[in-house]
Amino acid sequence: MVGRPYDCLANPLGAVRFTFEKAVSTAGSDPSSFDRNDWGVSDLFRDFLFDNDGLNQVPMLTPSTVKWVKPNSLVRFRGMIQDMLGNEFYVGAYKNKDIWNTNKFTDVSQFPMGTSPHTRIWERRLLYCVTVPGQNSWVDASCDGVVNTCATSASREKRQRDACSVSDEVEMQDANNAIPNSPNAKKMREGESLLPENMTGGTDCGMIMVPDFDRNNFPCLVKIYDTPESDLKLNDVLEFIGVLTFDTDVKTDDHELENCFDQEELTNLPPSKVPRLHCLIHRKLSPNDLIFKSPSMEPKHHMIKEIRQSLVQHLTVVLGDNLAANFMLLHLLSKVHVRVDSIAVGKLSLNLTGFDKSSISVFGNRINDAVKNLLPFSQCIPLTVEFLNTASLAPVKDYQTNRLVPGVLQCAEGSHVTIDETQLQSGTLNSNGVENTRLLKDLMEFQKLEYDFKYYKMKMDADVQILILSEGKSNILPADIVIPFQPSSVGSTGTVDEQTLNAWRWYLATVRSLPHTIGADMQKVVEDDMVAARQVDRSLGTEDFNRWLTMGRLMGVSYGETCLSHEHWQMVKEMERLRKERLK
Repeated sequence: MVGRPYDCLANPLGAVRFTFEKAVSTAGSDPSSFDRNDWGVSDLFRDFLFDNDGLNQVPMLTPSTVKWVKPNSLVRFRGMIQDMLGNEFYVGAYKNKDIWNTNKFTDVSQFPMGTSPHTRIWERRLLYCVTVPGQNSWVDASCDGVVNTCATSASREKRQRDACSVSDEVEMQDANNAIPNSPNAKKMREGESLLPENMTGGTDCGMIMVPDFDRNNFPCLVKIYDTPESDLKLNDVLEFIGVLTFDTDVKTDDHELENCFDQEELTNLPPSKVPRLHCLIHRKLSPNDLIFKSPSMEPKHHMIKEIRQSLVQHLTVVLGDNLAANFMLLHLLSKVHVRVDSIAVGKLSLNLTGFDKSSISVFGNRINDAVKNLLPFSQCIPLTVEFLNTASLAPVKDYQTNRLVPGVLQCAEGSHVTIDETQLQSGTLNSNGVENTRLLKDLMEFQKLEYDFKYYKMKMDADVQILILSEGKSNILPADIVIPFQPSSVGSTGTVDEQTLNAWRWYLATVRSLPHTIGADMQKVVEDDMVAARQVDRSLGTEDFNRWLTMGRLMGVSYGETCLSHEHWQMVKEMERLRKERLK
């Protein structure tokens, strides 16, 4: 069997060039038909990645792996779109000695372009992406577990060429972009390189001298090709697979680079500090995609019920309060599944009251640790007057750098935010504090966050689970459910094995996305119960009924059911009865 004439992992640009030359010869030596079109590159890489199990061989770009991943090789990056920088124009195709060449998926031209009239100007989108805010360590571990391309393909590459070298046929960059051999490779400390010992010597991959990156805010400038704008939006979490270009030695005053980069891009996002990824394939990630070795099974009823039971038991141990644990489960399963006018249907914010400085020091940490272990993205906000007066909660546009400066509340869909109100003391809010209080209320009530573009403001949809820990009922942030926290014990949470944690993570990610309906018979039951409740308590309103319906839906999906049953509706009513008894 004849192998490919190019290496998709080590030399993806070779594959791009190969398909370009083939397409040009088919098109009659005129690449004008390729304007804003793909000439077969996406299909080629989809075949390699998904049909031939190539995806698992592609290294993940992280603060650890960027030190050894080779420029111009194939990488994947998982992150959130924090800012959209608009479009840039570039010379996509040009003639050199009567031969058409392409600059697509790269920043530097293969040959001097000169002033040839035979050029095609194309367009690409710029996305500033970062590690997802609040990304928890178990998600990082699954990313860093991806093997090094050099290690996995070394034996195959040795038969074709020296390991990790670029063949002359597909040589793309000048000497400045070559990775120097590293004589100290064997002395690299853990975290600086993931290469095995037998891969660190000789002509194998050397380490790039890169700046230290913040693991929680690792940036990557992603360049997108041939994709409708509607496919990608701010705060989406995606996996980008493409060609890495990153050179720490590049000089921003290099005149040659001015032809390859926008001047503003060079100044504010220098290629020596922000890696570039020229995207070949991208896909939106769901929480299930972030679970390491996610169970490959259908959500069967008996299995869902067993996992649910064990998770409720765990939450009961963490909280020392079974009723609070059951409400916490519904809270962790909540999501906005539809919007009706200004109402975000499906949200279920939770306010646990009754905390003081002593109990919050114990249970606050236990709750935060539990959430971190269960959900991919979470953060905790200690609410104080000083925080409200000084923090930047909403993103603000900086027109001098043409960047969107992120705010604390710019989160990915499905993020969890715990707000600790026990530290809030009396004080005076300044104008920023008042504005931040309004932003928090809007996020909780409407699941919308207002972005400040200086000359105008824009409210954008959000989907964030909000948990409030407070001494009394929060007056600043009125939650959907308020329940006095009454722990009966403070038992040891013990150590939960990774397999069990993954089962719980899989359960939460899977059942919260299940569809759910209410049959005609149950609709009548629910309506009758609501009418009867209203006759007993005239203070009940639309918000209360909406909350009950949300709880009914969440109770059903927590058991893996897609239709509300009489049994689950009765469980919701009993939980509400017990909650109201505590509020008396």
